[in-house]
Amino acid sequence: MIKNIFKDILLSKTTSSLPTLPTLPTLPTLPTLLPLQHILRPFRLAVALVLSCLLTLTGCHPNQFKTQAAQVSQLVLATPSDPATFNAIVNTSPFGVFGYLYEGLLSENGMTGELEPGLAESWDISSDRQQITFTLRDGLKWSDGEPLTVDDVIFTYQQLYLNPKIPTVSRDFLQIGSTGKYPSVRKLDQRRVEFTLPQPFTPFVRSAGTLAILPAHALQESVQATDGNGNPQFLSTWGTDTNPQDIVSNGPYRLQKYTPAERVILQRNPYYWRADAQGNPQPYIERIVLQVISSSDNQLLRFRSGELDSLRVNPQAFGLLKREEKRGKYTIYNGGPMTSIRFVGFNLNKARNAQGKPFVDPIKSRWFNTLAFRQAVAYAIDRERMKTNIYRGLGEVQHSPIAVQSPYYLSPEEGLKVYNYQPQKAKQLLLEAGFRYNSQNQLLDWDGNRVKFTLLVKSEDKSRVDAAIQIKQDLSQIGIEADLQVLSFNLVLRKLLSTRDWECYVGAFGAGVNEPHNVFVFWYSGGSFHQFNQGPQPGQPPLAGWEVSDWEQEIDRLFNAGIKELDQSKRKAIYGRFQEIVAEELPVFFLVNSLYFQAVRDRIENIKFSALGGPLWNIDELRIAEN
Repeated sequence: MIKNIFKDILLSKTTSSLPTLPTLPTLPTLPTLLPLQHILRPFRLAVALVLSCLLTLTGCHPNQFKTQAAQVSQLVLATPSDPATFNAIVNTSPFGVFGYLYEGLLSENGMTGELEPGLAESWDISSDRQQITFTLRDGLKWSDGEPLTVDDVIFTYQQLYLNPKIPTVSRDFLQIGSTGKYPSVRKLDQRRVEFTLPQPFTPFVRSAGTLAILPAHALQESVQATDGNGNPQFLSTWGTDTNPQDIVSNGPYRLQKYTPAERVILQRNPYYWRADAQGNPQPYIERIVLQVISSSDNQLLRFRSGELDSLRVNPQAFGLLKREEKRGKYTIYNGGPMTSIRFVGFNLNKARNAQGKPFVDPIKSRWFNTLAFRQAVAYAIDRERMKTNIYRGLGEVQHSPIAVQSPYYLSPEEGLKVYNYQPQKAKQLLLEAGFRYNSQNQLLDWDGNRVKFTLLVKSEDKSRVDAAIQIKQDLSQIGIEADLQVLSFNLVLRKLLSTRDWECYVGAFGAGVNEPHNVFVFWYSGGSFHQFNQGPQPGQPPLAGWEVSDWEQEIDRLFNAGIKELDQSKRKAIYGRFQEIVAEELPVFFLVNSLYFQAVRDRIENIKFSALGGPLWNIDELRIAEN
């Protein structure tokens, strides 16, 4: 879900993941990865672990922080950015804390991807697949000690997720295909809640079951009250200026303190429902500190100096850290290829803003919307060089919008079209499309305009910035000039989804490993993360000039067919055709997926690492060994 969609954007016990959505809701992985795909879905936030406060960030000596925390077990996790909000419903950033604060009715096993009981101890599906009944555990409580009941579930879905006055990416996952219809929700008794669907919807249990449940007693009033503009006060409730101790959660941790640009401190939730076989309350770790450290280079330095407990290991640092593994008393885990997908894509949006100005310069928009131009760019990018130089050979060239680990993945051997490095073919395609070269070998369009555009990339991911630099170099070999625009990811998101004023983007998203519908919000023409042709969202006025292409409509049709189909082989064929269309039309072109390496100090016990779940998906079971 969101977790999967955000590795950039769909981001879990992370982003991501992360960090893996929105876990967009698809995983949690490092926040630097997250698809928004694990933002609201619990437990996949795979982030680096830190042991002390940082002098350069806090003004105090690291040993002082260790002394203060000496009486409790703790992990200090690194995040590249401050949280944008403490309101899980309206959040769109992968750099959140929600994977630690909230659970849904169900959870995902970080090793297998299988659904497991969460706040609900069981669930039943009717024979016609249109009624799903969840039975809550007995005696659930919120972090403030108040009872967590079916009424909270009803409130969360009816008044938050399905409230048209509240913008939330999670609503996309509850929409039944492109029908515009949503499930109805009703209370059966004190522990059972029933969802009724207008038609069978195969992904519903995974999509809806893993969305966070919010407290009615703490938020009901803000939903009903309105501000001066007539909007629910809920939209500005639980911002980062809220007293953290006023935020009510149901997950393994609750907020204790937030210092902007420094850290977020999470404290074990004393009312959390999980316990081990002996009856001991979980999680075992008392406190988690999320240190805000934007630079991956600084994270590496602090890990090597012993200040960090864990680090997402990028390919550039792998050799160095592998040599120091024994001396540093840590283990580098290899989860295989990342489940997020890296890509480069153009803004295909032909619409105009409220002032009548095109989002994209019409001259450039004509280039971007020419298939031969997009294909030429694909042939001009040397991904093998990218794999060797940027990823040190520790990655795989990616061809598909679905991860290789997925049973729905369509390989080149099965017929998926690929674009290997062929710069001469790129030039030939451009010439055949009416472009030409001047005496300086600069590419000109049909009207003599120099072909140049801006490459947008987020600053928090050095390997992605390096990839953008290489893309700039590769494109110069076919006469195209690309200028880099490196911005913080929160600013990047604003450009992609709000102002829509961007030209070319080097990005990433989750790949929907177990359920292709998890990437629906990126590929559906009306999706909230349909970056390359972002349309109007619910509650927004129509966009003048916005067009949906025939192939986008075909992708919509395929996703609508996939959600109704139960037969696995037929679903694979449906999503196989989806992958073929993406390869043929190239709304985005896929780059290189690095291998997922995570260094974790040996004192952290019970690590169960995978590319799907990251190192902390089972945070409840982790222990800190005594020195």
